[in-house]
Formats: sequence, structure tokens, C-alpha cells
Amino acid sequence: MSADDRRRANLTAALGFLRLPPTEPELQLLHRWLDTWTGVGLITVGVERLGPRLRLTHLEENEWRASFESNARFAPDGFGVAATPWGAVQRAAWQALGGGRA
Repeated sequence: MSADDRRRANLTAALGFLRLPPTEPELQLLHRWLDTWTGVGLITVGVERLGPRLRLTHLEENEWRASFESNARFAPDGFGVAATPWGAVQRAAWQALGGGRA
């Protein structure tokens, strides 16, 4: 398994766990770590090492949009909208990494 494959697998696993409600202590810990600006940076660096670049926009109160794009002329690899920047980035990263695909 290559370093990029391991990176993709680790990011996909972390993002998948973030999609679960934080009812267990382990999930609460993960959310405390990644539901922050530091989390935005960590996820962004991880995804960008695989190619796509982040575009993050704050359009209005409680509306953040994030997209990861390999090429600005084409549709984004992943897109997310949320009330927080980390929520939008997590959703966009999940899509960009192919989360949920078999």
C-alpha cells in the first residue's frame, strides 16, 4: 500500500467517524479535535497532498461553502455547505475522497 493510499484510507476513516453523532467519548474527542480551525487545516493539508485544492467561502451568517477542486475549470471533486467552516470542509473532503462509495 502506497503512502497516498494510507493517507486516503486514514482521512476517509476519520471523516466517516465524524459523520456519526458524538454520543460516545471517543467520538466526542474526535469532534473536539477536528471541529476547529486546526481541524480545518489538518483535513485540508491531508486532502491537498492527494491533489485537490480547497476553496472556502463564508457567504452569509451560518453559511460556509467548501469545495476541493483538482481543476478549477471542472466540477469540484467534493462540495459541502454547513453552518461552520469545519462542517463544510469535512463534507467536501468526504466527497472528494470518495467517502461512501463501495
